[in-house]
Amino acid sequence: MQLERLVETWSALAATRRRLTKQALLADLLTVAVPADRSILLHYVCGQLPQGKVGIGPALIHSLRRNTVASEATLTLDDVDAAITAFAAIEGKGARARRIDTLDQLYARASVAEHAFLDALLLGELRQGALDGVLVEAVAAVSAVPSATVRRAAMLAGSLVEAAIVAFDAGGDGLAQFRLTPGRALAPMLAQPADSVAAAFASISDPIVDAKLDGARVQIHRDGDTVRIFTRQLHDVTRSVPDIVAAVKALPVTATILDGEVLIVDKAGRPKPFQETMRRFSRRAPNASEQRERPLSLFVFDCLLYNDAALIDQPLSERLRIAASFLPAGLIIPRCWPADVDAAQAFLDDVLDKGHEGVMVKAAASVYAAGNRGADWLKVKPVHTLDLVVLAVEWGSGRRRGLLSNLHLGCRDEVSGEFVMLGKTFKGLTDKMLRWQTDALLALECERDEYRVVVRPELVVEVAFSDVLASSQYPGGVALRFARVRRHRPDKNVNEIDTLATVRELHGRRQTG
Repeated sequence: MQLERLVETWSALAATRRRLTKQALLADLLTVAVPADRSILLHYVCGQLPQGKVGIGPALIHSLRRNTVASEATLTLDDVDAAITAFAAIEGKGARARRIDTLDQLYARASVAEHAFLDALLLGELRQGALDGVLVEAVAAVSAVPSATVRRAAMLAGSLVEAAIVAFDAGGDGLAQFRLTPGRALAPMLAQPADSVAAAFASISDPIVDAKLDGARVQIHRDGDTVRIFTRQLHDVTRSVPDIVAAVKALPVTATILDGEVLIVDKAGRPKPFQETMRRFSRRAPNASEQRERPLSLFVFDCLLYNDAALIDQPLSERLRIAASFLPAGLIIPRCWPADVDAAQAFLDDVLDKGHEGVMVKAAASVYAAGNRGADWLKVKPVHTLDLVVLAVEWGSGRRRGLLSNLHLGCRDEVSGEFVMLGKTFKGLTDKMLRWQTDALLALECERDEYRVVVRPELVVEVAFSDVLASSQYPGGVALRFARVRRHRPDKNVNEIDTLATVRELHGRRQTG
């Protein structure tokens, strides 16, 4: 396929907010692609490189000479893929110069529009919002497979690209091969916020209430003597948590997939600061001394597979019963099966007294909806917070001069898939946080002027606020009042941030409350 065809679709996707139009554009693109091109095409549409991360950043892109622009579009997807493969293979003395030369040769064959496309692709900025849902529908239409079948296969495969290729090649029968398998991570189920325990009880019948711990979420896979542990972003961190691996190997089970949290607690069982947990959690291969001085504790709150039985379609109550049959009590998250709201509130108060964040209120009948933020799981925290993404940041003044300070915060519009700004804040940032975010955000820089740096929307921050106000200043029509940063969340994926619908709902509650 000619690269020009993909670039035309990319531009058309950026020009429309209509979901059905996006779906039709993607379906047309997939229809005209020959089977040999579909893997590369799907990776690019998903904003990925088949080669994975190859070490291309803004500084390298800005160093390209761009001396020549092709007057005629001749590049194919295979040409681009071959150039990136060659780039990734370059090592040794003079590697940077040879890598730049490889990309210069690619860009010399590209048109002006293709230059812009390649910049976005190589810097990870290609996505036109959250296209996964739209792409699922397009793949379903082209392959004549129900969208629910494609969506479930993508969830179990951990890759929409992999599921789509099988859908094209083998249809629904081929997609049936994807099963819950130890060692293959799947996207975690997410929760929506609720104002209070009473509000959560009003929308969930037969609730189960778990403590909400301030740790790092993990997905644990065991198959015989092999244990693999993944983060909420599905990164393999097995080497970082040997103490957790040892605890999992001691379980009386041959195969399992568990969902839980790891954190450092003191001798009284109170959580240490989140930053301390993350420092230990981020260590590539902690030595025996580090494990001894800062041991991680595991708290399991769900079981997705037990021996040969997949449990994700079983109700939560059954998953928990099975988990309790083989997990030691000390590995199970503090939990309450409350008779009424008062009992749940008492449990929340106790959880807060012990230093934890709040509670999760879950429907006993809920299945495990991997990758979804549904209404069957609600999180209740005493301070209302949202997970937002940094879109840009302003340089500080006074004693903050030389540091990136005032954050431009955005949520995701679930209709268009684009980011919507909700306001700015520099409050809540300690000197240490300012230094950290300056380094982190400069690594994500896309462009800058005298006052501001625009960044790739990747850094998630947890933001506390007092109210949601109507606003004509921002395109979403709402803004946060007295927003302040509670903490940076580099452990969270941008796909997990809160949506514009959630923010508008919070505003609506305050208007009618």
